[in-house]
Amino acid sequence: MNDLKELVLTPEEAFSEGWENRLQKKLHLAPEERFEIQKRSIDARKGIKVRVRGSIKSITDPVHQLEYIKPENQVEQADPVIIVGSGPAGLFAALKLIELGLKPIILERGGDVRARRRDLANINKKHIVNPESNYCFGEGGAGTYSDGKLYTRSKKRGDLQRILEILVAHGANPEILIDAHPHIGTNKLPKLIADMRQTILSRGGEVHFDTKVVDLKLKNGELTGVVLEDGSEVNGIGVILATGHSARDVFELLDRKKIEIESKPFAIGVRVEHPQQLIDRLQYKLKDRGKYLPAASYAVVDQVQQAGKKRGVFSFCMCPGGFIVPSATSKGEVVVNGMSPSRRDSKYANSGIVVTVDQSDFGDQSPLEGLRYQQKIEQKAGKASGHSQTAPAQRLTDFIHNRSSSSFPECSYQPGLIDHDIASLFPKLISDSLKQGFKSFGKKMRGYLTEEAVIVGVESRTSSPVKIPRDRETCEHIRIKRLFPCGEGAGYAGGIVSAAMDGERCATALAKLYSSIRKA
Repeated sequence: MNDLKELVLTPEEAFSEGWENRLQKKLHLAPEERFEIQKRSIDARKGIKVRVRGSIKSITDPVHQLEYIKPENQVEQADPVIIVGSGPAGLFAALKLIELGLKPIILERGGDVRARRRDLANINKKHIVNPESNYCFGEGGAGTYSDGKLYTRSKKRGDLQRILEILVAHGANPEILIDAHPHIGTNKLPKLIADMRQTILSRGGEVHFDTKVVDLKLKNGELTGVVLEDGSEVNGIGVILATGHSARDVFELLDRKKIEIESKPFAIGVRVEHPQQLIDRLQYKLKDRGKYLPAASYAVVDQVQQAGKKRGVFSFCMCPGGFIVPSATSKGEVVVNGMSPSRRDSKYANSGIVVTVDQSDFGDQSPLEGLRYQQKIEQKAGKASGHSQTAPAQRLTDFIHNRSSSSFPECSYQPGLIDHDIASLFPKLISDSLKQGFKSFGKKMRGYLTEEAVIVGVESRTSSPVKIPRDRETCEHIRIKRLFPCGEGAGYAGGIVSAAMDGERCATALAKLYSSIRKA
């Protein structure tokens, strides 16, 4: 017995507490039958429906359980592998190394999830940026204080179901296994990440916070270890470099050491915020979404003609029921991002709206050209803010019509807003592309262009402006042995799930190549 079935439910039937048990009764199953749910998704094309797919099984069939089981082997005395960075790429690499019988040593420049909260409070309330611990740096990386989105287009790069199961095994809601667009929420992620750390420590791995790597130990084209800020050294059979998209000092170190890196295309723009109720009305076509429907999200994309070629303008990291947060990593710059709690229950909806740029826009004389281009725009925003974390902003309609904003709608950005000509922060190709894109989105979503919306600058950390080239099969740097560039900072991922999959891939590749090397 394994009859596939797709059901159409109301939001209350699909999202209220105890819905799965009530669904079993609604199906009028025989005493020997049960319904195993596989997927749940919202369909808002013609009225609001929730589609649930699953299969009817016998009660004697085994109930689906997590295939992932936490590793039990102890690796305290095993060959050590250095992991630089404790974001999703680094954490999942560490768990995989333990499974493979190797000892992960995670070196994290920032603090643990609890210590990070103080630094986030300082940047929000006192406009103080700690360059080592902020929304980008610290345990869990940039994803810790984000929406916790768990969907990806990179399913061919690894086992998506395994990544989700690992998260569930460490405390995530099991519903992420069935939801079409699963997310965890910024309020739930810190505990989950701390639990992952505990698994690593309990199996003999090491995790070191406030530990900054400042140099690499190279010998005859091989990386044998790293040098820390206090002058001490850490050696290992290989180094997984998983530092994230904002570790500019790491890119500069590689460039100084003549380790090959490349500039790469990325995207840059603004974050736009609407009242969540407005987005709900636009997407659900309802005056009020009610108690059970989740906060509505949206995705928009357009191709515009600018600077002699077509370039993409698109939504990025849309956060329904969320907040705009300050994501600078250095003094003198203003950078914004978005996040949502697990319930997505704030009254704001925000999204990055960004424009693609590449080497033809910022030059190719140096692999750091894109980084400098990004940095210059962030510093312009910092100057406009009076070197605080107050963010340059305009009403969306004022931006499109080249007007200043004498007032703003209510906004979730805690450090505050300052009226500023957003277009002046960017090269003309970006500001004009943004205006064209917003006008296009306004035609696709009637009501999107409204005085109730505010744009906040700048959204610039969409992905790394640098790629660290590696072998396609071995994941090892194309020139330096035992160096494994990994995750979003190296140019091989774009979000929590793809970074996690890349961490596992690099760990597996390193173990295959170097697990026979004994400790010195």
